[in-house]
Amino acid sequence: MKETSAESAGELDDLTPEQLAAQWEDEKPPAAGALANAASSLVVLGVGIGAAVLAIMMGVGTPDKPQPGLWPFIISCVMVALGLFQLVAGRHNRDAEKFTRMSSAPLTGLVTLAAMVALMPLMGFELPALALCVIWMRFLGGETWRSTLVVSASVVIAFYGIFVLALNTSIPHLF
Repeated sequence: MKETSAESAGELDDLTPEQLAAQWEDEKPPAAGALANAASSLVVLGVGIGAAVLAIMMGVGTPDKPQPGLWPFIISCVMVALGLFQLVAGRHNRDAEKFTRMSSAPLTGLVTLAAMVALMPLMGFELPALALCVIWMRFLGGETWRSTLVVSASVVIAFYGIFVLALNTSIPHLF
């Protein structure tokens, strides 16, 4: 007989915290080695340096007269610092997980976000944002089609209401 999600949720409620922790420990992916930790640290470091260069090209300004690149530059510096810290201290980290098929999900998220940003000036934010929400919820999050479509449409409508109607921002839009 097939177990329902309500029955399995009831079984999880019956477990003690120690039993639940042991179950999670058994189900987690294998640990990554020092090479994987170094590789992920170098990726963060590279993205941080690249973003800092782009922020400087946008213009940083000063704290009393900021230009568009100031906050991206600050965040980039934090990324570089965290990447360096992880590169040095992360060699001894035993909590990192080995790369699996699901490790590509963040890259997919980044690529689809970049595509949305690239498409916004051409076709407004509504259709790229809707596509982004559908991809993230259905294909990366595994949600049902019903919840994916309802939530994605609601998000786009809410953003339109907030940024176009209420705040009257200069965000590119179709309607």
